[in-house]
Amino acid sequence: MCGRLTIDGLALADRVSAQVGVPYHPQTNLDLRPTEQVTVIGLVNDQLASINSTWGIKPNWSKSQLINAQAETVREKKTFANAFAHHRCVVPCSGWYEWRDEGGKRKQKYLFSRADEQPLYMAGILFLDDATSQLVTLTTSPTEQCAAYHSRMPLLIEPTDLDFWLHSEPAMLTPLLSHPYLNGLSINPS
Repeated sequence: MCGRLTIDGLALADRVSAQVGVPYHPQTNLDLRPTEQVTVIGLVNDQLASINSTWGIKPNWSKSQLINAQAETVREKKTFANAFAHHRCVVPCSGWYEWRDEGGKRKQKYLFSRADEQPLYMAGILFLDDATSQLVTLTTSPTEQCAAYHSRMPLLIEPTDLDFWLHSEPAMLTPLLSHPYLNGLSINPS
């Protein structure tokens, strides 16, 4: 489960703004956790925009915060279906963290990032009301490279697919929901 992100605001601002075509000015947070604010890219009145959002939702029926949804079932789950149909977003980030038990007293923390240091775009869905925006990120089965660290990984959207992800009808998105991220990831102890 992806439960920590790293956001290098200065490095991401220019790259994301250029790739997406909207001003993007995230706050740096090298250990962003659920319940914290993160700047995402989504649609406001059918126009791309930066949106400040809180990571995680707490439905009335849940005892805990929900931060991830499985890409394979996001369309069918009542909790997520409406947000998936109408409020998809991407979370530009520098990377994410996973921990692995390597037999020591503490699990080893690893940073997953792009090998070319370009932004990663995690698929997400927004839960909006008049006063707040909340975010759930989507996860998928891991690539072979990531499987040694966790049984899930973020659903990553290529920059060339951002417009398709944000604007398409939900039924058209099946290829993206099941498409593994095959570009090189850098995995380093942190």
